[in-house]
Amino acid sequence: MIDTGVNKSKTKRERFSPEVRRGILGLGLGNTLEWYDWMIFGLLSSYIGPHFFPSVDPVVATLDALAVFAVGFLFRPLGGIVLGTVADRIGRRKVMMLSITMMALSTLVIAVAPTFETIGIWAPVILLLCRVVQGISTGVEAPLSTAHAVELVPEGREGFVAGIISFFVNVGIVGAPLVSFIVTTSMSEAAMNEWGWRIPFVIGALFGFVILYLRRTLPETMKKQELESATTGTVWTGVRKSWVSVLAIVFVVGAVQAYNYAWNVGLPNAARSTMNEDSSAVFALTTVLGLILVIGSLIVGRLVDGRAISKWFVVARILVIPSVFLMLLYVEPGLGGFAAVLLGGSVVLVVNMTLYNVVSTSLMHKSFRGAGTSLGYGLGVAIFGGTASFLLVWFQSIDLDWAFPVYVAVLSALSVVFYLIARRVNGIHVGK
Repeated sequence: MIDTGVNKSKTKRERFSPEVRRGILGLGLGNTLEWYDWMIFGLLSSYIGPHFFPSVDPVVATLDALAVFAVGFLFRPLGGIVLGTVADRIGRRKVMMLSITMMALSTLVIAVAPTFETIGIWAPVILLLCRVVQGISTGVEAPLSTAHAVELVPEGREGFVAGIISFFVNVGIVGAPLVSFIVTTSMSEAAMNEWGWRIPFVIGALFGFVILYLRRTLPETMKKQELESATTGTVWTGVRKSWVSVLAIVFVVGAVQAYNYAWNVGLPNAARSTMNEDSSAVFALTTVLGLILVIGSLIVGRLVDGRAISKWFVVARILVIPSVFLMLLYVEPGLGGFAAVLLGGSVVLVVNMTLYNVVSTSLMHKSFRGAGTSLGYGLGVAIFGGTASFLLVWFQSIDLDWAFPVYVAVLSALSVVFYLIARRVNGIHVGK
C-alpha cells in the first residue's frame, strides 16, 4: 500500500493519479468478466445441458450441467495455490495478465464447442476442460485483483476499493442476465435452444481480450526487495503460520458465495426448470437484482470508506442468518413470489458482497497475501459456492426446501466466529 504520509481524513479526499485509476479499471473489469462468465454458464445451464448431456428429463440435464459448473469451482484452490504463489514471487501484474487470458480463451472455446450429437462423449469432456481452466484462472483473479487494488491506493481508502471492486463484480452479475434477457427476447425459443445460447459466450470472450489490452499498463505493487526476498518456502511458511486466517477466509468467502449463487443462479434456475416460470421474466427480475447490487455497492463503499470495515462486516454477516429464510416463501409457481424472495434479500446481499473480498485481504500479510488469500478464497468457493446452486435445486426436487437456508445460516454464523478468532490471533493487515 502506498504510504502518503498524511492523515486518513485528508487521504480520503485525495484524488488518485491517472496510473492508479487505470490500474483499478483494468483490475475491476477482470472481476466483471469473471462473474459474467460464471453467471452465464449457470443461467444458461438448462440450455447447455441437453446439448452436452442428453436426457429425456430436462431437470436431469440441467443438474448435469450444474454439476460441471460445480467441478470448475473445485479447481479454484489449485489456481489460488499455484498462481497466488507466483504472484508473491514474481509480482502481481504478470499473473493478472495470465488469468484474464485463460478466462477469455476458455470462454471462446465454450462458445464454439461442438455438441454431444456431433462428437459424442468428447463434447462434455471439452466442456469440462474449459471449466477446469476457468476454475484455475478465477482461483486467483478476485482475491489477487482486490489485493492489488488495495496495495495501489493510499492507506485509509480500503472502503473505496471494496465499493469499486464490488461495483465491477456486480456489473458482471447484472450483465449476464441482461445479455441473456436480450438474447432470449430477440429470437424464438427454438433458435435459443439450438444456437442462441452461444451468443453470450462469444460476447464474454471478446470482452476478455479487451481487458487484456487494458491491463498491459498495470502498475506493479511488489517492491524489488520484496520480490528478491520471496521464495516458495518463505511464502508458504507465512501461509502455514497464518492457517487460522486462511480458515477464516474460507468461511468468509464460502458463506457469501453460497448466499450469492443461491440468489443469482440457483433461484432463477429453480424458477425456470422446477417451477416452469417464463424464461424472459426470470431473466428480467434477475437483472433488476443485479442493478440493485451495482448501485448498492457504490453506496456501501462510500459509507465505509475511511471507517472500520470489520465492524460493518460482522453486522452484515449476522443479518444473513434471518434473511436467507426468505427462500421458504417461494414454494409454488408464481412470479410474484419469486420476485419477493429474489429482491427481498438484496439489501443484505449487497452489503456482504461489497465487503467480503477486502475483509479477506485484510487477514493476510502482504508478503504472502497472494497465496494465502487465493487459497482461502479458492477453497471457500469450491466447497461452498460452487455447490450452492446444485444443492438448492436438489433440495427443492426432494421436498426439503428448509434445508438450504439452514445450511447458509450455519455457514454465515461460522464465518463470523472464525473471522473474530483470526483477527485476535493474527491481527488484520489492511484497514481497521
